[in-house]
Amino acid sequence: MKKHLALLLLLLVAGCDMLGIESPEKVAASREADGKAIGGACRHAGRAIEDCYALNKKADRAAVFAGWREMNDYMRENKIDEVHPQLAGAAPAAKASEDGDGERAEKAPAKGREAKARDKAKAHES
Repeated sequence: MKKHLALLLLLLVAGCDMLGIESPEKVAASREADGKAIGGACRHAGRAIEDCYALNKKADRAAVFAGWREMNDYMRENKIDEVHPQLAGAAPAAKASEDGDGERAEKAPAKGREAKARDKAKAHES
């Protein structure tokens, strides 16, 4: 009976990977990969590394920098231009200001991420 119990426990412990329990190594590797992806995307979008850090506070800074640097080297070697981000929320605000309705657009209450995106777009334009 003890042998069966020991065998059952051994099988249960061996199946821990199938249960979705992540080891610290897997979590660290995932965070590093995410940070590198964030850094590469920031560089491709033409953002400064400081802006990238500010926008992604939870990401590992070393991994973000490594991804940013790798993408910078890749873009230089292959002569790839930056792709400037185009925010969906910034286009209607710009159109409204061209029509002379800019005052109403600025006075309207801003909510959530769209407002932050518009503010950033305005800051980058000036």
